[in-house]
Amino acid sequence: MPNTLFTENFKTQPYWWDSTPVFKQPEKSLPKSIDVLVIGSGYTGLSAALQTARGGRSTLVVDTNAAASGCSSRNGGQVSNSLKPDYENLRKRVGESIAKGVLKEGLNALKYMDQFIHDEEIDCDWTRCGRFVGAHNRREFERLSEKSRYTDNELSLPFRLVQPHETRTEIGTEFYHGGCVYPDIGSLHPGKYSSELLRLALQAGVQFQSGCEVTRIDRQNDAQGKGFVVNTRRGQLVARDIIVATNGYTGKLFPGFKRRVIPIGSYLIATEPLSAELMQELLPTRRMIIDTRKMVYYYRACPQGKRILFGGRVAISETDPVNSAPKLHKSMCQIFPQLGDTRISHSWMGFVAYTFDDMPHIGKTDGLYYSMGYCGSGVSLSSYFGMKIGQQVLGNEQGDTPLSNVSFQTRPYYTGKPWFLAPSMLYYRLRDRIPV
Repeated sequence: MPNTLFTENFKTQPYWWDSTPVFKQPEKSLPKSIDVLVIGSGYTGLSAALQTARGGRSTLVVDTNAAASGCSSRNGGQVSNSLKPDYENLRKRVGESIAKGVLKEGLNALKYMDQFIHDEEIDCDWTRCGRFVGAHNRREFERLSEKSRYTDNELSLPFRLVQPHETRTEIGTEFYHGGCVYPDIGSLHPGKYSSELLRLALQAGVQFQSGCEVTRIDRQNDAQGKGFVVNTRRGQLVARDIIVATNGYTGKLFPGFKRRVIPIGSYLIATEPLSAELMQELLPTRRMIIDTRKMVYYYRACPQGKRILFGGRVAISETDPVNSAPKLHKSMCQIFPQLGDTRISHSWMGFVAYTFDDMPHIGKTDGLYYSMGYCGSGVSLSSYFGMKIGQQVLGNEQGDTPLSNVSFQTRPYYTGKPWFLAPSMLYYRLRDRIPV
């Protein structure tokens, strides 16, 4: 362990912000009325706004903070199709037709990302590098082997097994007992991608206001017409339609949604620059990495290939990156003992949103359009479903999705504070340690 864990220029902000700082709009007057008000300026909100503006609707995006300064610029940049439920469990819950449609939406989201980035010429270090999933014990490798024999390639991405003796062809560690590779998974620079989404939205005519917290929403009465009266810290406006795109940052303004999403902290660190030889030893394929533990860790090389960005769920309510960094460093060194003397240059966190059925949800309730609950796979899913909800506002068939037919669940006595996470995390940590 080094004398100090942190470099001299250590920062408690995302590594991505070094090259792409978040954007704050200079304060200006709000319009008196707008066709579409989007609350939240992450991938969901900006993707939705792009659609409505290009569809001819005047569109305003507001955010309490800077543009995309939530998890959209704080994630690890892994781009997958990861809808969590498997087909059999989902079929029992929602029926065969909807189950197949929902799982295909995960594949559609990944295809959409690739096409969207290329068509719009988005500069975000996008690459289809693939993902290695490490089996943390022999039992999990057997499960991956079983999955490889019965996977329906129409409902999931193709993958290949990596036998235990082949593990070092993918990653320089003895920690894993083999695993599998999904070659179609991609990666990007979240800061650049956020910035490019904002650029496209502004070019399409979207208005944006940072530092503009919405404090109250009221329906207009019949005499006033359809739509909503919206009060903000910057003043009042009338909106014909509203899109709620707050995901892991959904607050008391929307108690119905707050009862249906579970905010979970996701924590990351960036190492100081490493030698080319060490990077080649640790991550020879430059794939995205996750493992089979319930308390999952995810990591990668930075786009320049000089650092490791390492993330995981190491706390429940900790928001100080200085306190979470040592825990992540320890976990990283369990996988890579070679990094025992490596210091940390950045440490940060953000909130992702899980749901009680492990699926995202999209639709319209009480007159409000919404898309949220991406369960840790938000880069592709929020971009895709943000596009979908924008199309729904326009009334276009392109916005149709089987997920609109899935009930957005909550639980009794849950009001938005996940009291059940502490015992759940303890249970999963203990289970992950079983050396089977």
